[in-house]
Amino acid sequence: MAEVIRVLLVDDDALVRAGLAMIIATATDMQVVGEAGDGEESIDEVRTHRPDVVLMDIRMPNLDGIRATALVRTLPQPPEVLVLTTIAADEYVLNALRAGASGFLLKDTPPAEIVAAVRQVADGVPSLSPSVARTVIGHVAREGGAERQDAARATLGELSDREREVAVQVGRGLSNAEIGIALFLSEATVKAHVSRLLTKLDLNNRVQIAMLVHDADMR
Repeated sequence: MAEVIRVLLVDDDALVRAGLAMIIATATDMQVVGEAGDGEESIDEVRTHRPDVVLMDIRMPNLDGIRATALVRTLPQPPEVLVLTTIAADEYVLNALRAGASGFLLKDTPPAEIVAAVRQVADGVPSLSPSVARTVIGHVAREGGAERQDAARATLGELSDREREVAVQVGRGLSNAEIGIALFLSEATVKAHVSRLLTKLDLNNRVQIAMLVHDADMR
């Protein structure tokens, strides 16, 4: 994680952006480096300002936040994306996470928790509102049938034993440091394993690894 977390605000409501800027300003380890009023603009702002974290709304003109998230995550050295929206519908949650978002919060989240979530995703740790976490769990319960489970297990079966152990710990929501303690590995080694997992599985972030592990029912 960078010493100062560079944050980009993306929301079509200028008042919301101003409020978020005030919240971020309360944290001495964060800095707002830019703002965008829609998804298309956010792509240019990411290229220009190289933020560590993007706070992304969903419903915006020209390009919505889900499609913008997917495009942002394809850029070289992409920032983490933390979706912050009023919409908690299951389809938005799952589509945002599949697009590569590392977190999903509702706009009524207390300011201190928003700041904490920015720190988490900047450090590579997913951050989900409780209701959003329930949605993900519900998705596994609804869609984790035999065919989906078999496919997920086959995918994880292509990993080495150590990679699979790390993936399972990611699925349990542990940080790199916590995984290191559990598996008697250095934090740097765990970080390297997670990077290889993302490349090998063609995934964007830890949330997607966790969803795969949950689909395989290997928690």
